Amino acid sequence: MTEKNSVRILDIPFVHTTLEEMTHTLYTHAVEKEKAFVVTANPEIAWAAHHDPEKKKLLEEATYVTADGIGVVKAAKWSGQSLPERVTGFELFINLLEKANERGQSVYLLGAKAEVIEKAADTIRATYPNVQLAGFHHGYFDWDDPSIANDIAEKQPDYVFLALGFPRQETWVASHYDKFNHGVFMGIGGSFDVLAGEVKRAPVIWQKFHIEWLYRLFQQPARWRRMLAIPKFVFAVRRHRRQG
Repeated sequence: MTEKNSVRILDIPFVHTTLEEMTHTLYTHAVEKEKAFVVTANPEIAWAAHHDPEKKKLLEEATYVTADGIGVVKAAKWSGQSLPERVTGFELFINLLEKANERGQSVYLLGAKAEVIEKAADTIRATYPNVQLAGFHHGYFDWDDPSIANDIAEKQPDYVFLALGFPRQETWVASHYDKFNHGVFMGIGGSFDVLAGEVKRAPVIWQKFHIEWLYRLFQQPARWRRMLAIPKFVFAVRRHRRQG
C-alpha cells in the first residue's frame, strides 16, 4: 500500500478506497496469482492497535487496512482527511465469493466453531456453486500445529478467509505468510456465523443510520465491554488532532 493511497488515523494507514474498488483490487491480486494480506479494521481494532505496539505492527505488515466501520470514516473527517466510504469485512467477503463464483476461483475457510464452519461451507456450495472450496477448518486448533498452513500452501487457494477474531487471525496470517506463494488472506471476524445463519446481520435501516453496533449489542449483550473501545477511539482521534 503506497502512502499516497492511504489515510493515517492514529498513525494507522487506512487505504483510501471504496468497496467496489477494493473488491476489484483483491480480485486482481487473485487472478494475477499475487499475495495480499488484508485487515478490515473497525474502531475497536484501531483503538487496540493504537495502544498496543504488537497489534499495531500487524496492521503495518498488512498490504491493505480497510475502514470497517462508519466511525473510522468519520474519524478521517475529524482529522481533516477523507475516506470515501466504509469497506467492511463481511461485504468484501460476499463480493469476493461472487467474483470467485464467476471465475471458478478457489476458497479456503478457517475459523469459527466446527458446526458453524460446516454450515458456512454448505451455504457456499449451495449459493456459489462454481466456487472451488479448497478446504475448511474450525478455529479450535493447536496453534503450533503446522498442518493447516501446510494444507493451504499445498492447495494454493485464491482466497483464504479467517474468522478467528482480532488479533488472532492477523497473527496467524503474519506468522505463516512466507509459506504461501499467492492468495488473498483476509480476517473477517464473525462473518462465518452470519453466513451460516447463526447470527443475523443488522437490517438495512440500521445499516443506513450506522447503528449496526447497537443491533449487535442487542443480539450479543456480552459485547458491551468491547463496545467501550468505540468512545475511547473517538476521544483518542480528537485528542490526536488537537495535539497535531
